[in-house]
Amino acid sequence: MAKHGLVRKVVGDLSFLDSSPFAKLLDTCVKSKSVFEARRVHARIIKTQFSSEIFIQNRLVDVYGKCGFLEDARKVFDHMPQRNTFSWNAVISALTKCGALDEALNLFECMPERDQCSWNAMVSGFTQRDRFEEALRFVVDMHGEDFVLSEYSFGSALSACAGLMDLNIGVQIHGLIAKSRYSLDVYMGSALVDMYSKCGVVDSAQRAFDEMDVRNIVSWNSLITCYEQNGPARKALEVFVRMMNCGIESDEITLASVVSACASLSAIREGLQIHARVMKQDKYRNDLVLGNALVDMYAKCRRVNEARLVFDRMPLRDVVSETSMVSGYAKASSVKAARLMFSNMTERNVVSWNALIAGYTQNGENEEAVRLFLLLKRESIWPTHYTFGNLLNACANLADLKLGRQAHTHILKHGFWFQSGEDSDIFVGNSLIDMYMKCGLVEDGRMVFEHMVERDNVSWNAMIVGYAQNGHGTEALEFFTKMLVSGEKPDHVTMIGVLSACSHAGLVEEGRRYFQSMTAEHGLVPIKEHYTCMVDLLGRAGSLNEANNLIQKMPMEPDAVVWGSLLAACKVHRNITLGKYVAEKLLEIDPLNSGPYVLLSNMYAELGRWKDVVRVRKQMRQMGVIKEPGCSWIEIQSHLHVFMVKDKRHPHKKDIYLILKILTEQMKRVGYVPEVDDDETYEEESDSELILHAEMEMAVDAAVG
Repeated sequence: MAKHGLVRKVVGDLSFLDSSPFAKLLDTCVKSKSVFEARRVHARIIKTQFSSEIFIQNRLVDVYGKCGFLEDARKVFDHMPQRNTFSWNAVISALTKCGALDEALNLFECMPERDQCSWNAMVSGFTQRDRFEEALRFVVDMHGEDFVLSEYSFGSALSACAGLMDLNIGVQIHGLIAKSRYSLDVYMGSALVDMYSKCGVVDSAQRAFDEMDVRNIVSWNSLITCYEQNGPARKALEVFVRMMNCGIESDEITLASVVSACASLSAIREGLQIHARVMKQDKYRNDLVLGNALVDMYAKCRRVNEARLVFDRMPLRDVVSETSMVSGYAKASSVKAARLMFSNMTERNVVSWNALIAGYTQNGENEEAVRLFLLLKRESIWPTHYTFGNLLNACANLADLKLGRQAHTHILKHGFWFQSGEDSDIFVGNSLIDMYMKCGLVEDGRMVFEHMVERDNVSWNAMIVGYAQNGHGTEALEFFTKMLVSGEKPDHVTMIGVLSACSHAGLVEEGRRYFQSMTAEHGLVPIKEHYTCMVDLLGRAGSLNEANNLIQKMPMEPDAVVWGSLLAACKVHRNITLGKYVAEKLLEIDPLNSGPYVLLSNMYAELGRWKDVVRVRKQMRQMGVIKEPGCSWIEIQSHLHVFMVKDKRHPHKKDIYLILKILTEQMKRVGYVPEVDDDETYEEESDSELILHAEMEMAVDAAVG
């Protein structure tokens, strides 16, 4: 108010010897952002001899521009009888700051003479509005016309390179900075760290940081953010500790980046420590970005109650806060709570939809995931590659080919090319391959693979595992060879697919060779799943003792899956002695699992050892083990039909059993002999029938004796 009073007082006096008092008044208007007072000063200037003075008119253009009144700035500029370079720079700066870039460009091209400020205004303006390519073109042209690049030129250029992730030009700019007087400038050093970080070149970012003689909070934040976004996230925490030891005080950006690193690492202990630091500083308690980071960290660490406490205490929330809670509930298997949070959101974006769809898929509620996608389409939300990735996972889990093909059509309409980049969509192509493979359409999966613009390790794995799971062992191994020729390195998943392929194709020697090559040729230490594949391979081939010896030599404790694979092989090859030993091992791991009892019972039944069948059944009852009945289903005309063993509830049961009887008789006529597993004869028999078998066996023993 005092300043405004001064303006009124001075403006009333017109007897100035020069225009400098008016210039000072206009500076006051800029500081107070008062366009009303600026217009009053302007009105007085018009009545003086300074009204046509180029200096004061330049100041008027500058003031109106800085106050955001472009029309006034442009009007003064257009009516100036004479202009100099400052006049042009003032109006161009005003236009670029307000985003009127095309108008600024037109004026820039009409300038009779440009200086360093003219170029910097264009470079800065276009960079700030994310028109990075044009900004860099100005830098190149500016350098080509022998203008000296200033710290402002370099800073904007590096920001443009970061925005484009253009490492090539970024390195060239770095070279120019190294030859300039700004090579040791702290702001240039921070901008270089940020540029290399955004381009994903962590080593260069670290090198740029290490070469700085002086560092400020921006420098440290840039390096911490670099590791948080590019990895390894653990290094972000190490840099933060180093920063604290150097006596640099953290700000909200530091803390948000470190909390995000804790979220990536699921480092709840460190996250709690950072949260405690936040709570000790009042100025950060209500920070929205930091609050969102804390909610996300607790959610990703599956501490959904703590996430909810932070969320409830936030004075301001946005779509990011609520989406983090949706994701957190989904990760904690609280899908109902996630849906409730989603339903109560005041604003939703596609990330919110993706979080809930992913939650349903991850928790096995694939039908609901599909329904939510259809709702998303009805609400005209534009799906992203993450949306389609989750949808295809749901289709694959349901083995729903019809829906999967519809999803594929949507993907083609949205123009996905399956290539890397800032928003890489390769994983959508990988999900398509996986979906077709799980639906049994291996050739469709192969067609997707061949039409992908780029492929990664997961693409090859999806093909190899898909072929193996569908019984095409030879084709899987051919793809593995192609993968090696392409230069792509195999990982643990690749070798699981390769060993499974050998198992399905009965390629025992090849399987042994590939298993040995994991460490020798590819530097991969076999994990439990690889041993399981080898046991399955050897078991199918009848090499039961070798399979058992391999289990005994495992560097980790064998689980129920490994022993179960060997037990199944013992049943196929009727090795009751080893089968009994393996069954005992399985029951030590899981005494209430019905599988070992049933397999052992079936093995005894096949050998006619009915007393042992009765004994095993009795043992099951004593342990309270209940066999889960077999179940299968089929979808006909969008209606799902579910069948249980000896099911009598289906409305068409008479027709079904009649067809089944006819098929069984036809199969027997051509020599088919049903195995025990096929109709679960023995485990479904009544106790009285089993006792009768046992009594007959005892009678035979007595007669023989």
